[in-house]
Amino acid sequence: MANYLLAFHGGGMPQTEAEQATVMNAWNAWYDKLGEATVDQGNPVGKTKRINSDGSVKPARGAKIVSGYAIIKADNLDEAVRLASDCPILASGGSVEVGETFNIM
Repeated sequence: MANYLLAFHGGGMPQTEAEQATVMNAWNAWYDKLGEATVDQGNPVGKTKRINSDGSVKPARGAKIVSGYAIIKADNLDEAVRLASDCPILASGGSVEVGETFNIM
């Protein structure tokens, strides 16, 4: 089994305590469903900056700003995509980028 990084992009922030509870319940249910496939539940990501190849540093902008991450394990990329396909961030307009990680050190 390999590990897969789930990079979350976008998504909305709940505005009320009731919405926050609903969102947290959805995330908890999703992680419960993933079970032992979960390696690291990750966390949301706050402000970001991008370091460019020329050394310049600028605020990250655009549709692909990372808003959070998790790490799961799966037999292959298609299985990892299937596991991520009902991630709660999708319900709030976000997206999930799924990529296999591998050890080189």
